[in-house]
Amino acid sequence: MTEIDFYSGGGDRLLVTCRLAAKGIRQGLRLMVYSSDNATLDQIDKLLWTFSPTDFVPHCRIGSKLAAVTPLILGSHCDDDLPHGDALVNLDGEHPPFFSRFQRLVEIAGAAPEDLQAARKRYRFYKDRGYEIRHHQLGTE
Repeated sequence: MTEIDFYSGGGDRLLVTCRLAAKGIRQGLRLMVYSSDNATLDQIDKLLWTFSPTDFVPHCRIGSKLAAVTPLILGSHCDDDLPHGDALVNLDGEHPPFFSRFQRLVEIAGAAPEDLQAARKRYRFYKDRGYEIRHHQLGTE
């Protein structure tokens, strides 16, 4: 069963995503960052190059020739031939329909009221289906 982690209190969701992705890659994980909004994927793509002067986060888009050798894939869908299934970071307002094919799902709650409301809805969705959810309050760990 997919392990689910919710992160809250970290401020900017995209910056939190970059930090968590860098940490995951240092731990040897292969990740996918998902959003159905291509503008969000464009933003995270740019931010991954600039968020830290010391962390390099190799990444590419789903379907790239380099996807098989790249630890972080950005995508608005999930191909059947996705080369890994370690962790999925959800940046979408809804739950990803394919989340259960990953060992771990990372949800990041934003600070804006609409982000918090969407995160609560996703939390209830997973909880109602019997998933155990770990909550991490950023800034206090």
